[in-house]
Amino acid sequence: MKMKTARIHAFGDASVIRYDDVPQPRPGAGEVLVRVAATSFNPTEAALRAGLLQVFLPVDLPYTLGWDVAGTVAEIGPGTEGFAVGDRVIGRLEGAGAAAEYVRAPGELLVPAPASVPLTHAAAVPVAGLTAWQAVFEHGKVTAGQRVLVNGAGGGVGGFVIQLARHTGAEVIATASARSAQAVRRHGANHVIDYTAGPVAAALDGPVDTLLNLVPLSPHDAAALAFAVRPGGQIVSIATPVEPPADAGVRAMHMVARNDVVQLAALVELVDAGEVALDISASHPLADLADVHRLGEAGRIRGKVVIIP
Repeated sequence: MKMKTARIHAFGDASVIRYDDVPQPRPGAGEVLVRVAATSFNPTEAALRAGLLQVFLPVDLPYTLGWDVAGTVAEIGPGTEGFAVGDRVIGRLEGAGAAAEYVRAPGELLVPAPASVPLTHAAAVPVAGLTAWQAVFEHGKVTAGQRVLVNGAGGGVGGFVIQLARHTGAEVIATASARSAQAVRRHGANHVIDYTAGPVAAALDGPVDTLLNLVPLSPHDAAALAFAVRPGGQIVSIATPVEPPADAGVRAMHMVARNDVVQLAALVELVDAGEVALDISASHPLADLADVHRLGEAGRIRGKVVIIP
């Protein structure tokens, strides 16, 4: 049987994404075959498609896009336990491949999908949710009463970061453009700074304990934000490294998220408990994936966009 996929055969702009008919895979030992309900767009995939990550994340071509997967188990490979055909699952795929009608996935990377949201929406959780979880809890070590500045809160990771930080009892100051401000407030931000109106650091009413930076920054902007963190505070960036002055007494780190099914299952519990809401700004068919990449690279995507085969 054949299925539709979105693949790249070369690195370049969004026009290199091709829509191919390929054989439907079969699950191997320890794997399941997932009928894909949706994947989601992550900006890092656009960087991978452009060839910008080959030093850090080398891939072989042709390469099927789609790290996030939400779908139903269609077939179970030999020796794979804990699944039944028809189970609703989500996961972050190490080798991508979810921009397709079917994908085979190691069972160890999948967890039950949240029951409280449409399965297509659940594709927004794995990559963005795990990045936010690790930024807030592992690296930022955010706790109740802290003042936390979330820079770039209007993106897909930002919604999760705000909600998880608020879940700890922290005071959250978020930067967002006017078009994202309402959503950022809805996620629980205590204060919203319009970064298009002037320097973010100048708009703060005092230093913060933790800066969580989610967007690329110029050296000038990175330096200005570093001064907003109090001595003894910390900076965690998932994008441009933000380095404080050597004598500032501020800990700084640049993080790359990893797969963790225990954390993913905990995120699902928070979604089903109503503690974390999913911000799905749009959904598109697989055939429009190149256009979604273009929108993302132009900075015209807010929240999460899901892609439906």
